[in-house]
Amino acid sequence: MKKAKVLVVDDNVAYCEELKQKLQETDLFAVVGVYDGLSAIRECEQNAYDAMVLDMMMPAFDGLDVLSTLADKKITVKTIAVSLPVGDEYISRALALGARYYMTKPLSVKALAQRLVDTVQVAADQTEAAVAYRARTNRNLDEKLSNIFITVGIPAHIKGYHYLREAVKLTVENPDVINSITKRLYPAVAARFSTSPSKVERAIRHAIEVAWNKGKIENVNHIFGIKVYNANEKPTNGEFIALVADKLLIEGIA
Repeated sequence: MKKAKVLVVDDNVAYCEELKQKLQETDLFAVVGVYDGLSAIRECEQNAYDAMVLDMMMPAFDGLDVLSTLADKKITVKTIAVSLPVGDEYISRALALGARYYMTKPLSVKALAQRLVDTVQVAADQTEAAVAYRARTNRNLDEKLSNIFITVGIPAHIKGYHYLREAVKLTVENPDVINSITKRLYPAVAARFSTSPSKVERAIRHAIEVAWNKGKIENVNHIFGIKVYNANEKPTNGEFIALVADKLLIEGIA
């Protein structure tokens, strides 16, 4: 089976090799790792890659330099930019220079692999494996989310349930997005459901209020393993999304 060729670029050699190994273990990707931006440019000039995972915060020749140089040379590589948390302006610059997605370290390898599957134009002979991987990951995550929402008392028939589920998924993929809930998270969910960010915010707020009005606070505290709230304390949308996403990341989503 032909595998998608992925270039991993990170100046932390140990991290680069670990990420390379974990991506290859999915059996979906053939991965090459390099440790600086100039090496990334040379690789992209000499070899065709289906996708690149690019660390943005490298010394001397950073991720923005790599993206800018590739654009100048008219070399197209579908890029997932990654870094420790940075400001929205830096992320906007990376996306403007051609990055398809921006993910924040520490990375969930499962989320990264799924994002690569979504990013790469999958060849016919690898479609079955890629679709199966995405379906398996989505199914496991959906099951865990459904169990949490049912336990805390959020009914599946209300819009807020579905918006909340999508918001948690996006936060699992990119935890830093929770720090820009109004500018990035709500608009991303709204785009998925063809609605407005303000309606997403209100529907999620309603879903949380429904759960708290049912008085299942002990269930909430049991789910998260600690006494987080009492009956008079309702979490903000961001607090609740972050709490659920953190639980899933700690437990793993496989």
